[in-house]
Amino acid sequence: MDNIPYKKIVEIINEGLYIINKDRVVTYWNKAAERISGFAADEVVGRSCADDILKHVDDEGTNLCCGFCPLAETITDGESRESRVYLHHKNGQRIPVAIRASRLSDEEGRILGGVELFTDLSNIEANELRVKELEKLALLDNLTQMANRHYLESELEGRCQEKRRNNVMFGILFMDIDHFKPFNDTYGHDVGDMVLKFVSKTMIANARPFDLYGRWGGEEFVAIIRNVSAGGLEDLGNRMRLLVENSYLKHAQQKLSVTISVGATLAREHDTPASLIKRADNLLYQSKAAGRNCVTAG
Repeated sequence: MDNIPYKKIVEIINEGLYIINKDRVVTYWNKAAERISGFAADEVVGRSCADDILKHVDDEGTNLCCGFCPLAETITDGESRESRVYLHHKNGQRIPVAIRASRLSDEEGRILGGVELFTDLSNIEANELRVKELEKLALLDNLTQMANRHYLESELEGRCQEKRRNNVMFGILFMDIDHFKPFNDTYGHDVGDMVLKFVSKTMIANARPFDLYGRWGGEEFVAIIRNVSAGGLEDLGNRMRLLVENSYLKHAQQKLSVTISVGATLAREHDTPASLIKRADNLLYQSKAAGRNCVTAG
């Protein structure tokens, strides 16, 4: 890469860019790739892209670095590919990115490897503005940087009134980290806090701009989802569940991960925030009783 005159341009673009050779070993990692992923170039270059780095997964939670990698397929057949996937951030959370994969060949047509560009699709700017506003109003959960319970309760009241006045559809996801108490007892509260952070960041990064995700308390989270059908709400719950399941934290040479159980329900005509939360909580416990790491809708 040192002999390529466009190196400075590649370093200042906003898109992450990395290059792999035919053996799928990373040979170049630009500044934007560092910023988006949290991994510095010296942590990545010389390693396989599947070696606890990005580890792309799709909407179904399939690990694309183990046989279904768009970049590897592009190197094989020469066809450029575009896709939306979720990469693993160094801090544990899953970030949605748009990727573009292309083959690299020399002037004689010999295959050298491939290059992938990836663009962060999370609503970073919108969330930063929301965090600043919530900080001013003391409506922010300090640990996770999400809306706190007080703000969630206020928003639920507003959405219920909107439902009664204008019949604007909305639903909620009530989410709880599975087996969190024994996890805390085993690894300590500091590690537990780190897990709460990467779970919350996964939720925030993959939230739609007009939805609200917040911490209800402890290891419980609530999402208020607007303009959604019953099927769409369940799909969103399953997507978030799969993304959390495929997120992980490296700690003391261990890969730590958690799962969530979810209760999903649409608001009904005469619902109050209390009745809506109670129904979602009951559905959540049905997910727990069904073996955890699943969504129960109703």
